[in-house]
Amino acid sequence: MAKTQLNVRVDEDTARAARERALARGMSVNRYIEELVKQDTGEVGHTFVEAAADFMKQYESVFAEEFGAEHEGRVSRSHASEGRR
Repeated sequence: MAKTQLNVRVDEDTARAARERALARGMSVNRYIEELVKQDTGEVGHTFVEAAADFMKQYESVFAEEFGAEHEGRVSRSHASEGRR
């Protein structure tokens, strides 16, 4: 994979922290920052999935009542009367 060079300016404390963390992990500062960006971009999808799972847990009983096995393959009465499927 081709590499692109980025130049960033950070304060000395941030630069020191990046160097120390990279050294502790046995990698270059470049690799350390690359990994941070990859983690950050991957978290968006992970966060969405977690939020969706929490939502489903929270409203599980409502979904089960509306779309449970006894309603499988049928349109619920409330939705049928409104013309929805």
